[in-house]
Amino acid sequence: MTTSSSEPGVSLGMPELPAPGYPDDVRARLEADAREVVARYPDSRSALLPLLHLVQAEEGHVTRTGMRFCADVLGLTTAEVTAVATFYTMYRRKPSGDYQVGVCTNTLCAVMGGDAIFEELQEHLGVGNGETTGDGKVTLEHIECNAACDYAPVVMVNWEFFDNQTPDSAKRLVDDLRAGRDVAPTRGARLCTFKETARILAGFPDERPGAVEEGGSAGPASLVGLRLAKGETAPARVVHPRDGGPHDEQQDRTVHHPSPAEHLSSHDAPQDSSASDPAHPAGPVAEEGE
Repeated sequence: MTTSSSEPGVSLGMPELPAPGYPDDVRARLEADAREVVARYPDSRSALLPLLHLVQAEEGHVTRTGMRFCADVLGLTTAEVTAVATFYTMYRRKPSGDYQVGVCTNTLCAVMGGDAIFEELQEHLGVGNGETTGDGKVTLEHIECNAACDYAPVVMVNWEFFDNQTPDSAKRLVDDLRAGRDVAPTRGARLCTFKETARILAGFPDERPGAVEEGGSAGPASLVGLRLAKGETAPARVVHPRDGGPHDEQQDRTVHHPSPAEHLSSHDAPQDSSASDPAHPAGPVAEEGE
């Protein structure tokens, strides 16, 4: 029996029934995986985060059934599990695509073009924030800082980096994902589906040949500060003032005149992006360590 309030948009009715359980074969498989995860922790409840990734790997998002499973395994209430699952944005609460495309719209990425990328992708894909394309391939969302400000604007696909993006390169990226073409991130292993990514985040090995060796790390621009802290400084370089002011002729004979590829600031000379370097559609062309 259901009753309705006279207030528009409010419905009063019976409490929601308990979530159904997994089929027996699925539950047995998940229980075996869960035991392996729980064994890593001195306190079983500490395994909740990886277990939520585990059930997300099963269905592509964290369902009520998945939260009930986590509660049963760890001896928690479903309210405790729900509180955690709703706090962290990496846990999806509704069906989503094979590829989670996140556009950073935090301050630096936004002013460098992230807002424009996000707006154009919404129009290009015909979806809003947190929505999935009709073919089930791409879920688009704007996300907070990806800790890659030196490569702004940054797009992430299943948590892999695509640096120095532009609206055009981002549209090519999602088109390639939807068409099933091979897509390589700027840094890190080649892409796998969101379910596969969730299982890796649960703590299980990436069994794709060569994927571990491809694992991402900080790019060259990210390591400049570390190198300076270690004293690995390059010889001092002097560049002409931006205003093209006069120079001392004697001084000019000893000043290093940088080539177009040499700059003191990555903002003075941003690395080639996917829009300017078709041979490297994923982002910067610099190799790590250069």
